[in-house]
Amino acid sequence: MPGLYLLALLVSFGGILALDARYRLALWAAPVPTGAALVLGTVFFVAWDVVGIVSGVFVRGGSPLLLGIDLFPHLPLEEPVFLAFLCYLALVAHAAALRARRVRRARKEQSA
Repeated sequence: MPGLYLLALLVSFGGILALDARYRLALWAAPVPTGAALVLGTVFFVAWDVVGIVSGVFVRGGSPLLLGIDLFPHLPLEEPVFLAFLCYLALVAHAAALRARRVRRARKEQSA
């Protein structure tokens, strides 16, 4: 079914956005730095993909789940969406880990 992979990425992106909004971890805590990191990370990884494609390391496999739209030869439309999702997920996971560590330290200090 064409587009299923993109749909899964967008639904997953929405889930991470909802978690971020609920707990104010990344985008809702610091929108400008998070946005900048998201854009820079996505651009970096797309450039990395392009270098890999040009050098012949990366090739597009056939999948009925892709829309079939290429932004660049062997670079499907879904790839930048996936890379943005990956960067955002990393930012949210990092912010969650930092918060969990702060909470543990605060509880430890309170009990001492």
